[in-house]
Amino acid sequence: MKIDITERSFKFAVCIVNLCRYLEKERKVNFALISQLIRSGTSVGANIEEAQAGQSRADFLSKISISCKECRETLYWLRLISASDTSLSDRLADLIKEADELVRILTSIVKTTKEGSNGN
Repeated sequence: MKIDITERSFKFAVCIVNLCRYLEKERKVNFALISQLIRSGTSVGANIEEAQAGQSRADFLSKISISCKECRETLYWLRLISASDTSLSDRLADLIKEADELVRILTSIVKTTKEGSNGN
């Protein structure tokens, strides 16, 4: 079953929000880390939504590129939290994998869009 990037990024954001609630309440993870993670993790989908309403190819490309950068940042924070508390490694593994897959998809969209722009 293929799921579109908008829905996939939304589900990713929901997982990030739930993870941050857990980290704050149960794990007492540093608030600064949680704040960074929730900001970047929810920004991925928000920028994809903005890209969908882009007024031009350049606008679309700009928003998708931002989304990709935010996803890379989210991946960094997830890896950092996992490495800082190895008891969380199993819990974070699927989310790290999803972040990595989203980065790959978004990178591909950016590349394809840029190639399409060069042909115009």
